[in-house]
Amino acid sequence: MVEVFAGRALVNKEGDLIDPEEALRNKVVGLYFSAGWSPACRDFIPTLRDFYTELVEESDPTAQLEIVFISSDKSTEEMVEYYHDMHGDWLALPWTDPFKHELKKRYKISAVPKLVIVKENGQVITDQGRKQIRDRGLACFRDWLEVAEIFQNFKC
Repeated sequence: MVEVFAGRALVNKEGDLIDPEEALRNKVVGLYFSAGWSPACRDFIPTLRDFYTELVEESDPTAQLEIVFISSDKSTEEMVEYYHDMHGDWLALPWTDPFKHELKKRYKISAVPKLVIVKENGQVITDQGRKQIRDRGLACFRDWLEVAEIFQNFKC
């Protein structure tokens, strides 16, 4: 993922610019293609938020996971409102960054929501992240971690 976002900036919920090289290094990355206007996205977001919170914020050691929200909202304002109101404490690609179109093409996104789990180099682990989280809960993270070849003393 570091290579995929090279030369770009991500943002956090406070609006701070975040260096993707630092934020995504040695992590399994979930690319969450979503939009606030989509009922299916609004339905899944609490599940993803709980998944992320339990793994990253409440786990000891912290899971090597990061989510990057890639918006399909119709405006910056819609994206920011949806991001702030419903999303977890993860990162986002700024709405104004045209790179979102390249990412949608690269990962064959034809509808939202879609959670694509990728290795640090951008290679797909699964494009069924949403289904796996719904079906298996936290247990799917261990599989992603093994495929990503990231060592972590993680208990799931």
